[in-house]
Amino acid sequence: MTFRIPYTIIYITHVRIKEGSRLKALPQISEAEFEVMKVIWKYAPISTNEITDRLTQTTKWSPKTIQTLIKRLVTKGALSYEKQSRVFVYTPLIKEKEYIGQESHSFLERYYNGDITAMLSAYIEDDKLSESDIDALRSLLLKGTKRRN
Repeated sequence: MTFRIPYTIIYITHVRIKEGSRLKALPQISEAEFEVMKVIWKYAPISTNEITDRLTQTTKWSPKTIQTLIKRLVTKGALSYEKQSRVFVYTPLIKEKEYIGQESHSFLERYYNGDITAMLSAYIEDDKLSESDIDALRSLLLKGTKRRN
């Protein structure tokens, strides 16, 4: 006698972050999709051909690969598009600062248990920060302290 045990596969497509008093879902995007988003954030609204032209200059991706990445971003809710004549024009639905903030928070939580002091200590101990980096951090900390007072 053979029994089949049903199973469920769960795909995580969004992460919720706290924004003010409400939660906002942001799509999870791959490194390649992030490269596409950087072009769109910089030049939006932007057509498929313009995106392709810019990315083929900086990557080894084929136009078909770039179109696939754009389609995925639309499906994930990161982009909207409008058809103007025979051209598709794309606009981001998420802000660059918002997405980078989510990714930074995720990185900090994942690798340093949310402890920014531990992260900075690791960078300093491994000589990853130059003197000018450390001076810039001091300046930022002073500004933050003054704002709170």
